Amino acid sequence: MTAAPSFKIGNEKLIKVLPNAANRLLGLLKKQGRAESGALRVAVVGGGCSGLQYKMDLVDGPANRDIMVTSSDVRVVIDPKSALFVSGSELDYSDDIQSGGFKVKNPNAVVTCSCGESFSA
Repeated sequence: MTAAPSFKIGNEKLIKVLPNAANRLLGLLKKQGRAESGALRVAVVGGGCSGLQYKMDLVDGPANRDIMVTSSDVRVVIDPKSALFVSGSELDYSDDIQSGGFKVKNPNAVVTCSCGESFSA
């Protein structure tokens, strides 16, 4: 018998999901049949022109050691290492043709690239 994953509960001081992003995410989770238990995983990985970039995936729920934040009815899960980089961030969504998609407004980013896809902290 395996133990249930242990994760921590965080709050919106870690990451806040703004209404446009929440509506889009809830629609995507519902479309995938994950409306009740699904979550958005936000990770910070090496890469991009400024050194770090965000990786986002829809997942079934938190993994071991994750931090889970519920914001605007959306569950967001973040690994402890990525949490150091995203603390205080806001997640928004725009359907603008040129610069649409999910955007992270991160107060820790000291340099961002012109495409908005990567940053350094």
